[in-house]
Amino acid sequence: ELLGVETMPGRPETHWLNPSHPEARLRRSLSAAFPDDNVSVSSQTRDGSKSVVYVRSDRNSGDYYLFDSEAKSVNFLVSARSWLDPESMAAMEPIEVTARDGTVLHGYLTRPVGADEATPMVVLVHGGPTARDRWGFDSEVQVLANNGYAVLQINFRGSSGYGPAFMAAGYGQWGELTQDDITDATRWAIEQGYADADRICISGASFGAYSALMGVVREPDLYRCAIGVAGVYDLEWMHTRGDVQRTWRFKDYLANAIGTDQADLQARSPVNLAEHIKVPVFLAHGGQDERAPPSHAQAMKKALETTGKQVKWLYYSTEGHGFAEPDHRAQLYQQMVEFLNAHTASKALASAETEPPAKQ
Repeated sequence: ELLGVETMPGRPETHWLNPSHPEARLRRSLSAAFPDDNVSVSSQTRDGSKSVVYVRSDRNSGDYYLFDSEAKSVNFLVSARSWLDPESMAAMEPIEVTARDGTVLHGYLTRPVGADEATPMVVLVHGGPTARDRWGFDSEVQVLANNGYAVLQINFRGSSGYGPAFMAAGYGQWGELTQDDITDATRWAIEQGYADADRICISGASFGAYSALMGVVREPDLYRCAIGVAGVYDLEWMHTRGDVQRTWRFKDYLANAIGTDQADLQARSPVNLAEHIKVPVFLAHGGQDERAPPSHAQAMKKALETTGKQVKWLYYSTEGHGFAEPDHRAQLYQQMVEFLNAHTASKALASAETEPPAKQ
């Protein structure tokens, strides 16, 4: 039975079609008890008298409670990550950005706890691209925010969740219109005083990695560094390598999403544009990646090194499309932060480090 619809214009919202239904009344009561959180019922007894309730937010990865509808009581059970203190986590705020052609884009800005002035920032591009960034707890976002970085996430055209026309607007626009939306959002963050214009990097995984590299190709003076994780860097290879092109459904998707014109695909592939990249690049990849075979990252690394660019490399032969092993993911985050710290130091600090000391 359809009781309601959940939407996410910014934070999750539930619209009840039958507010008087017992299940709807239960959910509304629980939401009132946890007004700043997203509440869901993960399981119930057959008679509905007891429920396990999952409560989560942008600052809390999740807590479980036992709700007794007869006693009208809620008792804490366990935290998903008890070692994390929600009070020390950063808030994810919904934002709206107007693109250069007037299109309104939605996304999220997470600033370091207590930040009241411009800080270094990471533009974090989601994968897919037929996916979207959502309000909620994000480990990578919190790692960055807890290390002093604002994090900008924008649902550019081509993202899902905003209707078929918005998603279709990104077809054939990889590295072009989609990239312009990301650029416009970055400039918005600078204009609003959230980001230090001289200390911004761009990062992403899968399509996000492609976009990170295209970002520093198209905007060589906007970003100080780029990070690509499990990325695709040669659009031609998407038609011949990896698991995307192995089924008719995804072959049809590829034809729409990136096109089939060879010259156009080459012109929008970062692997062919390394000479335009002026900033350091960090590439991380797994040897068992079937979505974006490691040949993508290896070719990108070679292209950058051939043109004399600085490349940081992290490779695990046992990983697939993204780093699943906790130790590997921890190593990725640690090296990301070290890489960002090295390349987002203020110009004054960088100058002081490179110039010889003044004579006394």
